[in-house]
Amino acid sequence: MVVVSKSFTWHTTLCGALLAFGLLGGYLVQLVGSQEAPQQQEERPWYEALPAVAMDYKVHIEAGKEDCYYQYVQPGSTFYVSFQVIRGGDGMAGFAVRNPRGEIVHPYQWQASSDYTDGASMGGYYAVCIDNQFAKFASKMVNLYLTVIRYDEWEKYTKEIEDLNVNMNNFTNTISTVERNLNAMFQHQAYSRNQEARDYALIVDNNSYVQKWSLLQIVVIVLTTSVQVYFVRKLFDVKTGNSKMGI
Repeated sequence: MVVVSKSFTWHTTLCGALLAFGLLGGYLVQLVGSQEAPQQQEERPWYEALPAVAMDYKVHIEAGKEDCYYQYVQPGSTFYVSFQVIRGGDGMAGFAVRNPRGEIVHPYQWQASSDYTDGASMGGYYAVCIDNQFAKFASKMVNLYLTVIRYDEWEKYTKEIEDLNVNMNNFTNTISTVERNLNAMFQHQAYSRNQEARDYALIVDNNSYVQKWSLLQIVVIVLTTSVQVYFVRKLFDVKTGNSKMGI
């Protein structure tokens, strides 16, 4: 009886300890999960933390609609966006930019191309909106080019080098100058690509227009010629028949 009593007490104690450990573990998991959830919600794509980000989009805007696109910009960064209508309708659309406060920093204008630069961003999501509401029937193909550059990152590199007692100011300035020149070159190349795409689309549309009207004119000429030949032959058509002549 004593042995049985000890065995019962040992099993009971072990079960209670396991149950308490499980409850404690579940509480810790919930606590850690509740602390990590807000951090996961605040996480942004990895490329938004890079010193320089460049993106090139071609978007299709339906007739009578407006589309907005959002880009996160680090505080103090340089934000640049260019817009150009590649094809569709009269080749123009509305373009506007709103800062993170919702203020329109680039007002709407109906034009073929435009750009906007913010040299010292306040930080947050910028809204780039394309308006095609004035075109009731024609959709538009639009090219968007966006860059976000953090020039202050070069200062961090300079401080790290100074901590190593190495004088690399000239080298850092040279790299910063090269970075600015590269950014200007990328912007110019993007503008050139947009012009090339726009010219190609115009050539294709003109070729299709010329082919359609040429075929139509050929059909009209053939029909006109056929009608003229028919009526000319009718003029010289002599009806033969029995005719009585009296003396």
